[in-house]
Amino acid sequence: MKTVLITGASSGFGLETAKFFLEKGWRVVATMRNPRADILPPSENLGILALDVTDAVSIRNAVEAAGPIDVLVNNAGIGWLNAVEGTPMEVVRDIFETNTLGTIAMTQAVLPQFRERRQGVVINVTSSVTLMPLPLLSVYTASKAAVNAFTDVAALELEPFNVRMKIVLPGRAPATSFGDNARSRIQEHGGFPEAYASVVKSVFAAWEQQGEADITHAADVAQAIWRAATDPSSPMRIPAGADAVALAG
Repeated sequence: MKTVLITGASSGFGLETAKFFLEKGWRVVATMRNPRADILPPSENLGILALDVTDAVSIRNAVEAAGPIDVLVNNAGIGWLNAVEGTPMEVVRDIFETNTLGTIAMTQAVLPQFRERRQGVVINVTSSVTLMPLPLLSVYTASKAAVNAFTDVAALELEPFNVRMKIVLPGRAPATSFGDNARSRIQEHGGFPEAYASVVKSVFAAWEQQGEADITHAADVAQAIWRAATDPSSPMRIPAGADAVALAG
């Protein structure tokens, strides 16, 4: 039985991916900052662990408790939407600490076992916003684009050890709690600068015009992650969701 460790499994893409892999008969190690057993179906193949990807001790403890794994899914992340001018540097640091440095730290933590076994897959969940510049997403996009670049280079280093690096690029998923969490974070830091009101209005208007068939659903991301984990011939970058597929061309 193969084992997958998923970060950020308390909601959205991570939670859906944990359920998907359980249904496929895998052992799932679902990690989250505040562990909750009630959000996943009871299973002898399920382990739930506390993990803060910005904390080195938390990472070490979680990886040790998980035991040998076959696939790491770096899904934990925080969202942000604002003009550069409306983004405090403390927020920039928080976003990069989780989205970028947390992904790198988790990858470093599992690579020794993958390299020694000459087998393993690291799947980094980034975003389709890295495929096309969009207003108000400069900092978030930068944090995810850095992960894309990190993955590209790490893949070259790890190829001789039969360790695969993959990127899954979801589109906009309004049904998940990701956007709500981002909005509350924006309000905590003063909201959008008044000078950018017209830009904000145009961005939200464009989103309102998206139909149900033109957005990303959590199931799309789970299926893309499954493909990345199980199909060695899959491309390094896999868009997930109708809008992401359209952007990827």
